[in-house]
Amino acid sequence: MKIGELAALAHTPVETIRYYEREGLLPEAARTGSNYRIYDEAQATRLSFIRHCRGLDMTLDEIRTLLRFKDAPARNCSDVNALLDAHIGHVAARIRELRQLEKQLKNLREQCHEAQDAAHCGILNGLTDIARRPGRPHAGHVHGTHARTTTPVSKKSGS
Repeated sequence: MKIGELAALAHTPVETIRYYEREGLLPEAARTGSNYRIYDEAQATRLSFIRHCRGLDMTLDEIRTLLRFKDAPARNCSDVNALLDAHIGHVAARIRELRQLEKQLKNLREQCHEAQDAAHCGILNGLTDIARRPGRPHAGHVHGTHARTTTPVSKKSGS
C-alpha cells in the first residue's frame, strides 16, 4: 500500500509516518519505480504499535526500546517490565503535578465570581501579581497534557 493508504488505515498523518521512518522507528519503505513508498502489513502493524505507545504517552526512546524487544522475541523481557514500571512512575508524577495545577487554577477561578470589566478581573489581576513576583519560575505547566497534534513540528519536538 502507498503511504496515503497507510496513513488512512492507521489514522496517522503522512508526515508523521515519514518522521517515524527518519527516527528509525519504522523501517524505510520499499520504493516503486516511480519512487512511491510501498508498505506491507507488517509495517502497518508496527505503525499501529507505535501509535498505541504514543497514546500511552511513551517517549520515542521508550518505544525504540520496546521495538528492539519485539524484533528479538527470544530475549528476556525484564527490561520491558522495568521500562513500564519507570513509565508508570512518570505518569504518577505527572498526575501529582496536574492535581497541583488544578488546585492553582481553581484558586485563580475563585478570584473572579462574576463577569466584569477586564481591568477588575480577579483572574487577570491574580495572574499578573504572580507573574510579577521576582524569582518565580513559570510553575504549573505540565508538558504533554494538552491535546497534541500528530504531525511533529520539528525533529527536536519528540512527537
